[in-house]
Amino acid sequence: MAQAAKNPSFQQQRVIIPNKYGNKLVGILHEAGTKEIVILCHGLRASKEDNIMVTLAAALENAGISSFRFDFSGNGESEGSFEFGNFWREVDDLHAVTQHFHEANCTVAAIIGHSKGANAVLLYASKYHDIKTVVNLSGRYDLKGGLEERLGKDFLERIRKEGFIELKTKSGSVDYRITEESLKDRLNINMHEACLQIDKECRVLTVHGDMDATILVGDALEFAKILPNHKLHIIQGADHVYTDHQAELASVVANFMKETLQLDKFDNAN
Repeated sequence: MAQAAKNPSFQQQRVIIPNKYGNKLVGILHEAGTKEIVILCHGLRASKEDNIMVTLAAALENAGISSFRFDFSGNGESEGSFEFGNFWREVDDLHAVTQHFHEANCTVAAIIGHSKGANAVLLYASKYHDIKTVVNLSGRYDLKGGLEERLGKDFLERIRKEGFIELKTKSGSVDYRITEESLKDRLNINMHEACLQIDKECRVLTVHGDMDATILVGDALEFAKILPNHKLHIIQGADHVYTDHQAELASVVANFMKETLQLDKFDNAN
């Protein structure tokens, strides 16, 4: 069973949830006294302590909505080894989290992800059909994109020859290693096909900054073309991590969630 250690000064709980591979996933529950809960998913090389995750949890709490931000396996405090790919494994982690809250008689009102975490929530919705609302913050539509910029022009040739590529920090130390297997894991995922598997009734909000140099805003427009129950919000001037636009991002997401919960109440009453 999951363990929880209460921190009374902040009305937050540290919650540990085992995934299907036996790794302990560590998260922070922001308890706002609601049965409904929103799950927050971080991006590549980030964690539950990422500014976006913390800002969104605070904004939802202020709106009276409970949330849970957690570390995917191999990231932050969670057990397991970090992998560049692991897209479906992160979906498995998210499923372990949603099941934990379902079993605790909570209603998972939405799953929200940023960057790689946005891909995780969309892939989750394509496989499982138990969440009515998904929020895609700066997700990547074409997973073949962005690789050359990150790995160099000849990355496929180098990884086939060496079996891996090491990415280094600005100081020159090794940040992490990308294996051929983890690269294939990413290249084998087709977000277009996955999005077509998402329930037509599932509400999707896509938020993207028009100054995002990591994942261009055009990706958001592609999601908008194929998701039928979709709302698109472009934040003018925002970069990939919403450096100077955290307040606007938080406001957009919190307002969308308030509208969503009202719609859910209306649907349940009819």
